[in-house]
Amino acid sequence: MIDHIIDLSEDGGRLNIDLERLAIIQGEKETFIPLAEIAVVIVSNPAVSLTQPVLSGLMKHGAVFITCDEKRMPIGMMYPLVGHHLQMERLQYQIESSLPIRKRAWQQIIKAKVQAQGRLLFELYGDDRGLIPLADRVQSGDPDNVEGLASRKYWNFLFPAEYEFRRNPEGGGINALLNYGYAVLRGITARAIVSAGLNPSIGIHHHNRYNPFCLADDLMEPYRPIVDFAVVQFMKGKDVFVELNKDAKQFLIQSLLKKYKMDDEERNLFDITFRTAVSLAQMFEGKRKTLILPEIV
Repeated sequence: MIDHIIDLSEDGGRLNIDLERLAIIQGEKETFIPLAEIAVVIVSNPAVSLTQPVLSGLMKHGAVFITCDEKRMPIGMMYPLVGHHLQMERLQYQIESSLPIRKRAWQQIIKAKVQAQGRLLFELYGDDRGLIPLADRVQSGDPDNVEGLASRKYWNFLFPAEYEFRRNPEGGGINALLNYGYAVLRGITARAIVSAGLNPSIGIHHHNRYNPFCLADDLMEPYRPIVDFAVVQFMKGKDVFVELNKDAKQFLIQSLLKKYKMDDEERNLFDITFRTAVSLAQMFEGKRKTLILPEIV
């Protein structure tokens, strides 16, 4: 399967459906992409218009639609209501999952995240700053907040000192690049969760009555370093006031389309996150005790 991430940010246009294809009409230019090959559509240009069949067509084929605010940052996401033939059964297991299962899953997620952060620092600078051994201290539910300790170490060393970088979800520059990449990753993860028959709003750790994507925020944690690495690479030769422009967005999207080694095969992030989501569903059902979380960095 081909999984396209379509970003409509620089040029306006009109979207409609033509023979099970998404038609992107921009002036005299027309582009047609089979709906079955689309994973994510991001619309940030206010001059883009679309028909209702576009949304229903995307949902029918399992795609995610992301809309952006006036700053062209992702602000909302639409995903399919039905994505698996056993959805109601798996949803029931998800709702009734025990606290020990959720805490054990969170332990594995955070351990994998901290290990990935350590591997990334080692790849970039030859020093993991103690993160890899720190990951072994993560206990069920991470009661000691190893994630927070690792995060402080990680962000202090991820970017060159001259950037004086501070992680700020509301900030611009490097923070805007990270936020955009995370938003696309969130969409990919939400799509995987729905495809696995789970509900992305019912988290195992994140709980917020105003957040409909708590589980997506949980499962994407070990994959965040993919975005981090892409931002570090994009920043080479640039100053701290970099803008989130077309080139930056395309670079980040391409980083999420790479393939990774898993079970002696090359797999893309759509496949890997789906396997992670399925393994969580199986944990809820009592069929396995561990998540599928490959080493992606």
